[in-house]
Amino acid sequence: MTIKEEIMQAAYGAGEIMRSAPPAVDYAGSKTGHANYVTEYDSRVQEYLLQRLSAVLPEANFVGEENGKEVFREEYAKGYTFVVDPIDGTSNFMKAYRPSVTSIALLKDGKPWIGVIYNPYTDQMFHAQAGCGAYENDSRIFSSEAPLSDSLVSMGTAPYYEEEVSRSAFLLGHWYLLRSIDIRRSGSAAWDICMVAAGHIGLFFEPRLCLWDFAAGACILQEAGGSITAMDGTELNWRTSSSILAVSRGAAAGDYLPPRELMAGKPI
Repeated sequence: MTIKEEIMQAAYGAGEIMRSAPPAVDYAGSKTGHANYVTEYDSRVQEYLLQRLSAVLPEANFVGEENGKEVFREEYAKGYTFVVDPIDGTSNFMKAYRPSVTSIALLKDGKPWIGVIYNPYTDQMFHAQAGCGAYENDSRIFSSEAPLSDSLVSMGTAPYYEEEVSRSAFLLGHWYLLRSIDIRRSGSAAWDICMVAAGHIGLFFEPRLCLWDFAAGACILQEAGGSITAMDGTELNWRTSSSILAVSRGAAAGDYLPPRELMAGKPI
């Protein structure tokens, strides 16, 4: 079994834990920021993945959302590092409002090498390895070639951060609404990036995300022919939180790069 296949099996196991939860789940605690909850299942899935993935690559570092920091240590730039969001979409999970997914990235020398994202409620496994293409279950996927004007746009609201960050999300949402078919909001950044990779969404943006939110999706999207950058179009540094702009093949730079004033939360 290849390393990617081992990671996919681990994601299936994480999904079994998620599906074992009752329809409504109380939060066990909260983290910094507005309504930033964690449940016992977040912790259970992360502990399971720590044990399972450590057996796959014992030499790898492990960064999970439930014990991670937004600034990453220098040693993560060398060798292998697992970056895990045990349940991306915890608020959805608590309310049985899907999707909620498990997201696993394996960094190699500081850059995404393998990405695996699993939605256990629809049994959709998105996976990719650098240079080997992107897949949904057994089918190869590609991002859309449609222009932004003929595409849906998905957004994240960055609810955990200071007010001006979330304000900018809604200003940007209106800007993109006028340049696309319509706006969607799933509540899971990892899932939204997969939707761009699979050709359903033309663009996804969020003013601020952590590495565990986007690392696996970035690998999948890039292998599907799309691109992922910060919202100003600059390259991601894979070391800290960032704004995210995930874009399909059909969108042109003139269509999707927003004004800097909106990114700063200032109307134009």
